[in-house]
Order: sequence, then C-alpha cells, then structure tokens
Amino acid sequence: MRRLFFLILFLILIAVGLLLFLGHVRAALWTGGLALPFVLLGLHDSFQSKHAILRNYPIVGHGRYIMEALRPKIYQYFIESDTDGDPINRTHRAIVYQRSKKERDTSPFGTQVDVYGEGYEWMNHSIGAKQLHDLPSDPRVRVGGKDCRQPYDASIFNISAMSYGSLGAASIRSLNGGAYIGKFAHNTGEGGVSPHHKEFGGDLIYQIGTGYFGCRTPDGRFSAEKYRELAALPQIKMVELKLSQGAKPGHGGILPAKKNTAEIAEIRGVEAGTAVLSPPGHTAFDSPVGLLNFIQQLREGSGGKPIGFKVCIGHKSEFLSICQAMVQTGICPDFISVDGGEGGTGAAPLEFSDSVGMPYREALAFVHDALVGFNLREEVRIFAAGKILSGFDVFRAFALGADVCYSARGFMLALGCIQSLRCNQNNCPVGVATTDEERQKGLVVSDKKVRVANYHHETVESFLELLAAAGLTDPQDITRRLIYRRTALNRTQRYVEVYPYLSAGALLNRATTPEDWRGEMDLVRVDAF
Repeated sequence: MRRLFFLILFLILIAVGLLLFLGHVRAALWTGGLALPFVLLGLHDSFQSKHAILRNYPIVGHGRYIMEALRPKIYQYFIESDTDGDPINRTHRAIVYQRSKKERDTSPFGTQVDVYGEGYEWMNHSIGAKQLHDLPSDPRVRVGGKDCRQPYDASIFNISAMSYGSLGAASIRSLNGGAYIGKFAHNTGEGGVSPHHKEFGGDLIYQIGTGYFGCRTPDGRFSAEKYRELAALPQIKMVELKLSQGAKPGHGGILPAKKNTAEIAEIRGVEAGTAVLSPPGHTAFDSPVGLLNFIQQLREGSGGKPIGFKVCIGHKSEFLSICQAMVQTGICPDFISVDGGEGGTGAAPLEFSDSVGMPYREALAFVHDALVGFNLREEVRIFAAGKILSGFDVFRAFALGADVCYSARGFMLALGCIQSLRCNQNNCPVGVATTDEERQKGLVVSDKKVRVANYHHETVESFLELLAAAGLTDPQDITRRLIYRRTALNRTQRYVEVYPYLSAGALLNRATTPEDWRGEMDLVRVDAF
C-alpha cells in the first residue's frame, strides 16, 4: 500500500506537469491544490514512526483510528470481539497497548466484567497491605540446580518463544532490543538464533525443537558439535528443549513456504522457499531416561548453563514417568516450561488449536504438584505460559505454582499487533508476523523496542502492586488460598479447593499416593514414552 501511495503521488506530479506543459495552468492548480492535503498527509504517515498501520497504509490507515474513536474506550473492540470465555483477559489484553505506550491504564465506572458470571476470578487483598517500596523493584528468580555451573537470575516476566521466520526481522530486533533495555529474557523459539537476535545483546533463551534448527545435521538430526558452538555464545543464558507447545501439541512446527527466505533457510539449515515441517517428536531420545540423559548432554555442551524443557501436558503418566526417571537417575532439568492447550501460533490445524492439550491452569497446578509429590520441586523452577498478559495473570500463575512467567501475545501486542489473523499468510498489515520486507518497514525498531520494555516494566509493577495489596513482600508467598473462582451462580471456591495441594513425597510410594493419582501412577514407565 505504501508503494501504491508513492505511485499515485508520482502520477499526480506527472499529471500536474503535463497540464502545465499544455498551458492549462488553472487546471494544474486545481489538481495540485485538491491533491496537496492528501499528499502531505500521506507523506507524514509514510515517515512517522509511531503507527505501523499508517506507515504501511498511508491515508486509508486513518480509517482504523476513526472507527476506534467511535468507541467509548480504545479497547472496547477487544472486549466485545473476544470469544475465548475469559473475562479477565478480555479487558487486560487491550491494556497492553496502553502500558506499552505508558498511557493511562486506569478505568472509570468500576469493574468492566460480570462478577456473577461463572468463571469470574479474583484475588484476596489484606487490610494490612504493604507499601510498594517494601518490595523488590525488580524481582528475580535464580534458575540453576545442583548440576548447573552458570545459573541465571531471570526476571519474573519474559518473552515467550516466537521464531524468526514466524516473526519478521524488525519484530525480533524490537523484542530483543526491549529485552536488553528492561533486562529480561527473550526466548528465540525453535527457529534458531539469527543475527537479529544478537544485534542489541538482550539475554536469550535458545529453544531447540524437533527440527534441531541451529544444531542440525544435513539429515535433520541433532549435531552436538554445532550445538556446542552456538550454546557457547555469552548472550545465550539458558537452553530450552521443546517437547511440545500448546498451540499444536504432538504436531510439530510449521513454517509456510512464503516465509522461508534464503536467510531463514540458512539459519535453520533447510532449503529456501519450501514449507518447513518439524517432526512431531524428537529423534535424539525415545524415553524419559533418554530425555534426561540428553538434558545432561545439553548441559555439558553449553558449559553448565541452565537447561530445561517445554511441555504441553498430554498423558499425565508420561510427565510422571519423567519425574520418576529424575528420581532414579538423579538428573533434573533446571526448569520446566508449562504451556497450555489454549496457546497461540501463526499456523496450526484448527483441531489442534482448539481440542488438543491440557489447559494451562490445570497443567501448571499438575506439574507443580507432581514435582512436590516426588520431592523434586526445590530442584526445578517452573516457567508458565498461557495467555499471560497482566499483573493479575502473573499473580494467578504464581498461585498455581509458577516461579517465572512467559508471554508471547502480550509482547506481540506491545509491538503493535492488531490481531488481523494473517500470521500464516505472510501479509501481516503491521509488519509483525511477516518476512515481507516492504510490510516490515511499518515497524520502526527504535520506537517498538521501547514499547516492549515499557510493557514489561509496567506489567511487573502492576504485579508488585497486587502483591503489596495482598499483604505480601515475596512472590514465593503467593498461594492458591488467595485466588477465588466463581464455579456457579451461588458457589465460589478458592483455588486450593479447585486444585488441592499434594503432600511432599506423596508419590514416592504407593501407600502414600492419593487415590485419584494412582491410576496414572500405575502407567508410569521410565524406559519408553
């Protein structure tokens, strides 16, 4: 559209010049006079840095803002159009825009959701609320167990996995630039480490998927030599092995051919211009014990950096088998990232997006309780991912058992994503989820990286305000007793009732295993998945 504007501008200049050449001075003045306001507006839109829509769609892009102005609030569209059934996320999702721009995010006329509707959730506050200055301004969590030689102090809120290829170069640079400013971590996604990840020097979590991009042999298997070379980069602080993701668990990653440029193909070690379909499972191991041995191999190959794995829970018995293998081998990951079945992606079959994988809240509580049941919780940090957008979302995740949180869509919204749902078509109108160079020009890195950092800072501060309101000073003191959920019109339950805690060591022998866990424990085996 930007090219079309300049083409029209060129044609207008030719028309005016031709009229003058033919001696039609009055017609030339009228033509130029009528076109001038639109020309000036289009030029302003094309070169301003704040709004990607206007840079990519000069003049006509104002239609979006005109429609927004007709709404009583800038985020009303998102409240009304969201159909995911979560009233908290409906409101807080759009606050991302305001926080990324450091605009006012308070709201008049009280609660914006139906507090009597089933599913409504809230947290307890304390009469003895704390002062914000009593809390750490930048809470950190040390990641690294007994076998880790280079532990990492992670922010409680970080950028979740989004690959270069799924997102364009400008997006990756903006995200990493924001991570550098705000001193938090940027997960590379399974697409490998690109030059755009390295440009600003923000902390990286290198994710390895089933395609082993960045550490891949020509036939698509794991290359220990390439891995050692890449993992040695000082900018890479941790390594995450992706077993499955919430958007398409058990399916494998998808990079459409339109997005697979020559640069991306070189980074991934694949053929350019082809659809890249990662296998649904790993070839480097085929059992829980094999997984843990591979984690130990990754730890040694990285020089002792924290190594973890990402999982969307499917068969509970398989995760319990991994826990059993941890006990038997003495090998533990430094962290486990828990993704929910409601996770998003640029390309996934509809059935996998909607109907496969355990939802994030149930999964997070299960993983925490399973680790407690095997006396492993002190060894392993839990990272949570699943539509985490606001300070309350972070608070809720900590109540369920998280130590650290990830967000993907929150940071995409901070970049300027308008959820046009064209991620898999390579024609994202704001230049976020596209490798098209012309569309990426709408995204100005110097502006967007600041918005990414702003969103992180404001969300962490919002979380700390909630923590202080609850009368607490340490995030680790948040429990399931602090969150309530309306489960029916006349019934509310605390999270501790919905997701009851498991006693420490309860799963180490059958006599102490609760009845509702025994069926899954009977299926545990460490020699195969």
